[in-house]
Amino acid sequence: MDVLAKLDWSLIQSFLAVADGGSLSEAARRLGTSQPTVGRQVQRIEEHLGLTLFDRRARGLSLTEAGRALLPHAQAMAEGMRALSLTAAGRSDALCGPVRITASVFTAHHHLPPILAKLRREEPEISVELAPSDTSDNLLYREADIAVRMYRTEQLDIVTKHLGELRLGIYAAKSYLTLKGRPQSFAEVWDMDLVGYDRSDLLLRGMRDFGLEATREWFATRCDHHAVYWELVRAGCGVGFAQACLGDSDPTVERLFPEVPLPSLPVWLAAHEAMRTTPRIRRVWNALEEGLKAHLS
Repeated sequence: MDVLAKLDWSLIQSFLAVADGGSLSEAARRLGTSQPTVGRQVQRIEEHLGLTLFDRRARGLSLTEAGRALLPHAQAMAEGMRALSLTAAGRSDALCGPVRITASVFTAHHHLPPILAKLRREEPEISVELAPSDTSDNLLYREADIAVRMYRTEQLDIVTKHLGELRLGIYAAKSYLTLKGRPQSFAEVWDMDLVGYDRSDLLLRGMRDFGLEATREWFATRCDHHAVYWELVRAGCGVGFAQACLGDSDPTVERLFPEVPLPSLPVWLAAHEAMRTTPRIRRVWNALEEGLKAHLS
């Protein structure tokens, strides 16, 4: 541990990233640097310690016995650095500085820009970093300061707040309905061209919970990118699902059978408890809460 403590922190970060990712390329992606840089850092830490930490294999790198022995100590150092960073950041009382927000691509595209524009007008000293992603950035690792999510985070030390529900509807482009005809009953919807997800089973599970024995083959057009998915519906590829607050305001589409109740999407805000009371984080949190509630029931 004493030897590790004398090492440049960036070398330990590279060691952990390679150990976790299993390759230099994956470690470089996670660290936001280049593969040769990570390779040089691994070489430097091995030379400093006088140990071989990784076995080089055709498909990547695996920890040697020495590497496995050092791993928990390096992980403990990483936890200490994260705690130090969170505590220091949480003590700042200035209403200025960066705030990083993560949200789904769809939410970031359709809902957040006007909210953030209003925030920037009111708080010009707060800079905003928006990270659209359909994966879950880890708030414990400071990958984001605030997350807008469609589920409740179960991690310890994370503060969450349920803002409300996004109503969903079934939509089709008016051009598609003019060409194919409007369904006369709810059951006829499923005989039309459907737009669904590709690898994600989220729609399938929702339809099955609704009592429909849906399969992937039901969908004539498939796409997992939610913003592109909506554009496919708008372009006339078929019938799809969308947030009612978005679909109802789009003159190119028509909502089918709005009287039929559909499941809704919960919207949650989440932040690390050490950061939640920081003035700039609290200010952005409040702006997001106020702006998003306009679309929720």
